[in-house]
Amino acid sequence: MRVVKEAEERKNEILDVAERLFGAKGFDNTSTGDILNEIGIARGTLYYHFKSKEDILDAMIDRMTGRLVEKAADIAKKKEIPVLRRLTMMMLALNVNEPLGQEIMEQVHKPQNALMHQKMQSRLLAAVNPLISGLIEEGIIQGICRTEYPAEVAEMTLLYSNTIFDDLAEHNKEERERKIEAFIYNLERLLGMERGSMEAVILPIFRGRADGSGQ
Repeated sequence: MRVVKEAEERKNEILDVAERLFGAKGFDNTSTGDILNEIGIARGTLYYHFKSKEDILDAMIDRMTGRLVEKAADIAKKKEIPVLRRLTMMMLALNVNEPLGQEIMEQVHKPQNALMHQKMQSRLLAAVNPLISGLIEEGIIQGICRTEYPAEVAEMTLLYSNTIFDDLAEHNKEERERKIEAFIYNLERLLGMERGSMEAVILPIFRGRADGSGQ
């Protein structure tokens, strides 16, 4: 057991250093040699844990995704906060705003890293879908929304938002606003809510602020 623990500690040490270097220098400008020099280990030790720099990035994505899901789960548990407010907070918690996270996402969005991108989305969907479904079920009990398919609504919402809003920067202002309006309109229909009732909940997600209101 001690060997396993030491190996895990070394692996996390490599990831910690790689995160710092990727965040400071960028992924492309950081070599495995830079990581080795920073930690002071032999190349064989690095390759014992990771096959390549891309393998390190893959592990970093796993770790970052796990942290995002943990934040979302913590928010979902706070029953004292109104359900729609929790929905807003949860979706905001899934946004990657720190420099390192943005650097990782930039790499993930490159065509050659398509499989990594798919892996990250699949893991987030599998972990977050039950959390979103749980909030929808709370909303149904409270009479806020009406649907017989909470899990499917959560799945469709996450899949659509991950696809269409994966990078809104590619759209001009008019296209962006239209897509956001359409997203809110269709989400309200899926949830059986009155038109306009989700605007205060959803808009802060796209504006990067946690000032959404709701029940």
